[in-house]
Amino acid sequence: MSVMTTATKTLEATLAPPTAHKERRLQRTEATYRCALRDAFASGADTQTAVNDIVTGYDLSSYAKDALKQYVPQLRRTYDAEELAEDHPIRFTNRGWQLDHSPDRTHEFCWRVPQAGRGTSFWIPLRINPDQRELWDRLYDGDVSVGEFRLRQHSSSWTLHVTVEYEVEQPETPDDPMPVGFDVGESSLLVGCAVEQGAPVDPLFVDGGRARHLRKEMYTTLKRLQERGSAEWRIDERFTHYQHALTDIVEKASREAVEYARQFEDPVIVLEDLTYIRESLDYGKWMNRRLHSWAFARLQGRIEDKALDAGIPVEYVNAAYTSQTCHACGHVGERPEQAAFRCTNDDCWVTEYQADINAATNLAGRLDPWGESLPWKPAGDDSPRDGSACDSTTGHREASREPRQTTLSAYSSETSSRSEPSLVGSPAVHGG
Repeated sequence: MSVMTTATKTLEATLAPPTAHKERRLQRTEATYRCALRDAFASGADTQTAVNDIVTGYDLSSYAKDALKQYVPQLRRTYDAEELAEDHPIRFTNRGWQLDHSPDRTHEFCWRVPQAGRGTSFWIPLRINPDQRELWDRLYDGDVSVGEFRLRQHSSSWTLHVTVEYEVEQPETPDDPMPVGFDVGESSLLVGCAVEQGAPVDPLFVDGGRARHLRKEMYTTLKRLQERGSAEWRIDERFTHYQHALTDIVEKASREAVEYARQFEDPVIVLEDLTYIRESLDYGKWMNRRLHSWAFARLQGRIEDKALDAGIPVEYVNAAYTSQTCHACGHVGERPEQAAFRCTNDDCWVTEYQADINAATNLAGRLDPWGESLPWKPAGDDSPRDGSACDSTTGHREASREPRQTTLSAYSSETSSRSEPSLVGSPAVHGG
């Protein structure tokens, strides 16, 4: 008997150009929402009751207020946010969702925009993503459940993201699986390899250079715009441009990962459990900010989403010492350079090995917990001698699919700081 699981996706649509009257109402709703969000966040409120006391007086629908009551405490407790980004979308709880459909219209689907007060909400046509047509039909028919939905303005257009959940068949781990490990990092964005008889097979490399360049350029550009006193809309526009480019990189990398795994018979994708990665990394203030800003969980989440659609099971394993342990003999070695691993066991055939392949091979080898042998001892200083960071992590968790926010907070850092902008896994991929 097949086991069903819940899949989560975010549907995307662009609002058809609204009339001048509706445009004003949309802008008024956005301005009021952001004002309420800023006041609630600045107050330090970290409970729904405390947030409710602040947002009650604002001219917003109850669905937007309820979303704020959930989201503001989450910013404090989940994201440990110290600053508030300026580009937060308008969030609504699922109680306010209404959709209409007619094949006779130019834009078949229409969305009812929640407004404060009785009888004030209005309908607006949607330009849906054609690749998601089936799910939009199922959403209208009630075959999928709606989660939170979000509205965001992009220059001259408005984008709607709707989180939906639906039942799919859970891929079963085969009796004799082919483990395919994926190591996510900054130097190489993604390195994957299947493991056959303990040895890596035909590894996949996705270079991280383009993403690093975009993040550096984004930081420099936005910092200069702020120093020149540029208009807020121009700063937001450039920020959105870079975020879309980085999102595209994440989407392409996750697609490559799943396509790579599909070429093997009975594959199981093995990912590292990233709980406490922020707490466990300590390579200095500047490098910590760079590593913490990368969308590790965001990329892994997209790999998991695409694997589920492809019918490939995904497992998370403890990632401790994967970049420090020799995949051949299990001995703790060293990292003389960012891309190099050196085994210090004189009896092992491995001398120097590509570090990311070594880590991905170790991850794949941990698919079977009964065959796992982890060196639970301090491994000394694993930092590459060139001063760059290594990618080892510690800790264990149950896989979490919670989205992370995208913020502009890093751009307001002091001039002397060498930090780079935050690209924490955001619902941008998942629509927000």
